[in-house]
Amino acid sequence: QVQVVESGGGLVQAGGSQRLSCAASGSIASINVMEWYHQAPGKERGLLATLSRGGSTYYADSVKGRFALSRDNAKSTWYLQMNNLKPEDTGVYYCAADAFTPDWALRAWGQGTQVTVSS
Repeated sequence: QVQVVESGGGLVQAGGSQRLSCAASGSIASINVMEWYHQAPGKERGLLATLSRGGSTYYADSVKGRFALSRDNAKSTWYLQMNNLKPEDTGVYYCAADAFTPDWALRAWGQGTQVTVSS
């Protein structure tokens, strides 16, 4: 099984930067894709960005050129670097690990971390 825990949220001014972390534990080698989601106040959770095991990335149009994904294999931690933040980036950020083995498949969600961007 896999567990993930996000951290790094907080209050930041518009135009500033914030780095979110997603620490994974358990069957790390089974993680195929790490996904990041954003849930703005009063809105549904939406896919923001993904990083595959092979290094392929996907970014939603709203964050292309501003957000960047990375990972530290030694720490089993994935990162979402957020630059040039805008008030509309405010919300809860979740990471989700898509993991599978020959015997099981699952998506492990973290508890989320709040980011508030002040104008």
